[in-house]
Amino acid sequence: MPIETRITQMLGIEKPIVQAAMGWIARSQLSSAFSNAGGMGIIETSSGELDAIRGEILKMRELTDKPFGVNVAQAFVRDPDIVQFIIDQGIKFVTTSAGDPMKYTGMLKEAGLTVFHVVPSLKGALRAIEAGVDGLIVEGGEGGGFKNPQDVASMVLIPQIAEAVDVPIVAAGGIMDGRSMAAAFALGAEGVLMGTRVLSASESPVHQNWKDAIVKADATDTVFLNRSGPGPALRALKTERTSRIQKEGVENIFGEFAGTQDVYFGGNLEAGIALTGQVAGRIKAVRPIADILEETMEEFRATAQRLGGFGS
Repeated sequence: MPIETRITQMLGIEKPIVQAAMGWIARSQLSSAFSNAGGMGIIETSSGELDAIRGEILKMRELTDKPFGVNVAQAFVRDPDIVQFIIDQGIKFVTTSAGDPMKYTGMLKEAGLTVFHVVPSLKGALRAIEAGVDGLIVEGGEGGGFKNPQDVASMVLIPQIAEAVDVPIVAAGGIMDGRSMAAAFALGAEGVLMGTRVLSASESPVHQNWKDAIVKADATDTVFLNRSGPGPALRALKTERTSRIQKEGVENIFGEFAGTQDVYFGGNLEAGIALTGQVAGRIKAVRPIADILEETMEEFRATAQRLGGFGS
């Protein structure tokens, strides 16, 4: 039986599962597979390669007839015309992140799009509600990527925000299967977002070395970097390089991303920073996206049924 929530209804998707908008990674190869599997595939903009992104959005039309969205990572988008391009392409769903939700929400809503903003705190959630968003992606500190330096775990953050807002919530951080999805729903979410689980999927374009490192990782094999700034904090795979950065700090965290192509697609995990969430410690195999999503839904239903027995 399908699971219907406000997320599936608003986004027109079969499964209330959203794909993370990972820079350089969340492009048509990965995102179309996610949408074709019944979830919400998202095209990234955090790479800043907006000409390439325009092409990736067009490719999505060829690879899927299912709904998909685009993330506008405001801190990395230097050309605001990308927002008008998204509107002109008839995209129906946009997530905004890494900036003030006031910047683009009004323009996107006026054009008829559904807008969710990514938030790491209650303060950020209330600001997004003030901006008029349709929903929130609530991101716990255990997730990979750029983070609030004052990180709050999903177990605390999701119910805190759910108690304070009426819009639907997509839970992010620590989600990789049906059990973690059921836990997120128990905390107040109506959908979940997967990042590291999808990063390690068969259709992910990243090098096999990174996928293998995720499969081999323990839950303690990520590091939280740059908590004191300058620049954003982030969670990444533990390597010799990132362990040194964690211990000694760095003047410019963005300078550590100069070797991104070598890390992501060349497989040299010491060439830069491999953004990875703690949930890597629970990922045991590289699997196709369709299998991941289907197994997640099956386990979600089984978990919900099992938990229902405690109240009977």
